[in-house]
Amino acid sequence: MPSRFACVVAAASLLTIAACKSSSKDAATAAAGPPPREASFDVRHEVKIAVPEGAKAVRAWVAYPQDDPLQTVADLKVECPYPHRVITDDHGNRMLYVEANAPTTREFSVVETFRLVRREQKVEADPSKTRPLTDAEKATFAAELAPNTHVVIDDSVRKVAREATGGEKNPVLAARRLYDWELRNVDYWVKDPDNRKASPVGSTEYTLKNRTGNCTDFHSLWTSMARAEGIPTRMVYGSFLKKDLDGKDKDQSYHCWPEFYAPGIGWVPHDVAVADIFVGDFQLTPTNEEKVRLTTADGYSGADPAKVDYYFGAVDERRVTWSRGRDLKPNPAPAAGALNHMAKAHVEVDGQVLPENKGWTRKLTFTTPAAR
Repeated sequence: MPSRFACVVAAASLLTIAACKSSSKDAATAAAGPPPREASFDVRHEVKIAVPEGAKAVRAWVAYPQDDPLQTVADLKVECPYPHRVITDDHGNRMLYVEANAPTTREFSVVETFRLVRREQKVEADPSKTRPLTDAEKATFAAELAPNTHVVIDDSVRKVAREATGGEKNPVLAARRLYDWELRNVDYWVKDPDNRKASPVGSTEYTLKNRTGNCTDFHSLWTSMARAEGIPTRMVYGSFLKKDLDGKDKDQSYHCWPEFYAPGIGWVPHDVAVADIFVGDFQLTPTNEEKVRLTTADGYSGADPAKVDYYFGAVDERRVTWSRGRDLKPNPAPAAGALNHMAKAHVEVDGQVLPENKGWTRKLTFTTPAAR
């Protein structure tokens, strides 16, 4: 099946498998052409926790800006009235861990502030520079080829993935066909919020059945299909720093996007969920206009095929990365077990999960610093 849009072509550097497995630094592989764009932000990340009466112990795992080649974090400060420290999980992500034993307050906040310099990521997705995985590479990337709790690989996923790729074995061409399949077959829920909604967990099965969802739903399904076709894939969790919310007291929410591995190229990013906004097969209404605009990094003014192409192999600079992966296992471990992902926080009181918006809230805000 031919791709709906042309593949992105530029020049990439070679990366070894070992380098790709050991860290995320290969994800910054740059394409030829203009240098990547760069943007600076002063960021404030607050998690406010309501302590239930009689609580004996409150534990919180809070999203923390990662050490990443695409972003430079400076002047990072943490304010919290209880003991806290930076920990890691089994994927190498850093998190802020807070432990309040016999808390004396009915409410407290964990606040991270930092200066962020973020760079655009553009990776060459030239199919002539890659090939299918070898057996040794399949073993190396076993985790990135395996299912997760909500990223399932079953017969229905395999069937759709085979139909979407048409049997194509080149990882870049196959990945683009999966990207185009989602653009044709799945709609972002914000286009029609009166009739569509997202799953609460980021679910392959939900998205395949309902053909709608949010970024995590889109990318869970894409990841499942890519892995079913033998393409190693991992999901990145972060947030947009949305141009329309600069300096405003309004949460930026979260966003996610996948990276797939192509031998000879390295990790290639894409964002089919945002690309879907720019396909242009819907009308703006009073109900959806704000939601659509705030689903993108810098607003929406109609269909833009160039942006649809751009988001295969590139992601913009208005982002912060919080974590990579699903089914995360931090140390200390939550009583609830592995975390679905880390995009905001996970809070437990006396070993029981405290739900977001019922026991805690997150607010991510930013300002653009004045030019120096």
